[in-house]
Amino acid sequence: MPLLVLVDAHEDIAYNMLKYGRDYTRPVSETRALEAGSHTVQDNGDTLISWHEYQRGRVAVIFSTLFAAPTRFRTYEGEKIVYKDFDEAHKLYSEQLDVYHRMQDSMPDKYRILASKRGLELHLDQWNSSAPDDANAKPVGMVILMEGAEAIREISELEMWHERGVRLIGPAWVGTRYCGGWREPGPLTDDGRKLLSAMADFHFTLDLSHMDERAAVEALDIYDGPIVGTHANCAALMPNSNTNRHFTDRVIEGIIERDGVVGVVPFNTYLKVGWLKEKGSRREEVPLDTLANHVDHICQLAGDSLHVGIGSDFDGGFGLQSVPPEIDTVADLQKLVSLLQSRGYSEADTANILGGNWLARLARDLP
Repeated sequence: MPLLVLVDAHEDIAYNMLKYGRDYTRPVSETRALEAGSHTVQDNGDTLISWHEYQRGRVAVIFSTLFAAPTRFRTYEGEKIVYKDFDEAHKLYSEQLDVYHRMQDSMPDKYRILASKRGLELHLDQWNSSAPDDANAKPVGMVILMEGAEAIREISELEMWHERGVRLIGPAWVGTRYCGGWREPGPLTDDGRKLLSAMADFHFTLDLSHMDERAAVEALDIYDGPIVGTHANCAALMPNSNTNRHFTDRVIEGIIERDGVVGVVPFNTYLKVGWLKEKGSRREEVPLDTLANHVDHICQLAGDSLHVGIGSDFDGGFGLQSVPPEIDTVADLQKLVSLLQSRGYSEADTANILGGNWLARLARDLP
């Protein structure tokens, strides 16, 4: 079966490069060997992504994040990718954006930033001009996503971020001055409403991931621009999980009504309530078919296959030890095709889910 074009709507590439020194031009096997027994693996797990695996898995586009945590959520003393105030957040996010521009400038054969409809069209022409099993390498497209908006010190800075290629903004990770978030619930604030109003002027895509339900529901009502959820699973399938990290059906239905997409996450903690990584032993198995349950739930709510995709969050605080056993690298997300087709999904449906839905929204929403 030929591989489908795949889009991964959430990867913390620059964060990993700056925090752990990961080189995503190296093969996964090489990085794992170099990091064996290190703090990096203890903190973030064995890597799941590399340029080589993007090629093997036909991953044509990734949403590359700008991300840093507030100091209250630092994982160890001396951690550098944390901020104590908005100026520090601005500096960290700017440095990560610099990383993506350097990747594009120094490795145009491997990575390119996608910031316009025309750029996307040319990129996909290159990917589609050869057979799916063509071994010739192609650049991976990067759509820049800001996760947590405290790097935006003043509303007037939105123009600068837009000019530098940022195309999606998620106001929250944990709670921010803009809204409640993961672990820190709460509604949109007055600053949050002002941010959304200004974002709409530039046609930024709003990412509801990590936003508390109260904030997300209001944002669905008042935001005039495009809306998605790049990486979240279904709260209805995770009863008693005691977290606001998953999307309720109310939020999913709101994204569907706005013609958006939800990216599902193949992270065991988001697939099985109470799952914990067992230190020093083989990871507890949570089959990849469990992720297909979340895909199917969103499709059932929508009545079609047009509103769900993948947002792996790979290397975003977890790695090989914390994903379904069928996955060794990002390329193995292609295994979702047979799982979905065994449930009655057509080839067109699976093409939508693996990448077509995200590509359709990008083609609509990029300037």
